[in-house]
Amino acid sequence: MLVLRSSPASPFGRKVKIAASVLGLLDRIEIVAADTNDPADPLRQQNPLGKIPTLVLEDGTTLFDSRVIVEYLDHLAGGGIFPTGTERFAQLRLQALADGLGDAALLQVYETRFRPEEGRNAAWVANQAGKVSRALAALEAAPPAFPDKPRIGEIALACALGYLDLRFAGAWRAEHPRLVAWLEAFAVKVPAFEATRFKG
Repeated sequence: MLVLRSSPASPFGRKVKIAASVLGLLDRIEIVAADTNDPADPLRQQNPLGKIPTLVLEDGTTLFDSRVIVEYLDHLAGGGIFPTGTERFAQLRLQALADGLGDAALLQVYETRFRPEEGRNAAWVANQAGKVSRALAALEAAPPAFPDKPRIGEIALACALGYLDLRFAGAWRAEHPRLVAWLEAFAVKVPAFEATRFKG
């Protein structure tokens, strides 16, 4: 069985879990929580970077990060979330934009969670917030098309928006009604989105 090392609140772990569900592979994956701050957690032996998500294969080798893992799962399933031709690059671009949005949001959270108040860099936080704002504005201006079966770009975007709901109390919603409608449609069509929502 494959083992996914992740955290319930991770948008990138959530991306892997939704991709696995869409591809029909979730029953082949054991999900094991990882503590990235614990030096004793085997995660640091499984992934020298000590980051999540990390996928442990049946032979003990590991894959990371989420982009590599979802490519592997798509390969394992014989395809399904990565289109071919020029559409593939449109999906990879959307995944990169969504992952970048998620990264910038995550870095803002880490700045307040792990750095003492007197050491925080307001300009650096504002720079990360600007990335989130510009990404949301671009996506609001042209929300992605949504086929019957979600592809990797749409999955990544839903997870990034879900993370903004979790850690920023959904403040993005007021100024992005088209994205809100898009995410609501995604949630209806992809039950794994609600099933993987962090409820802690």
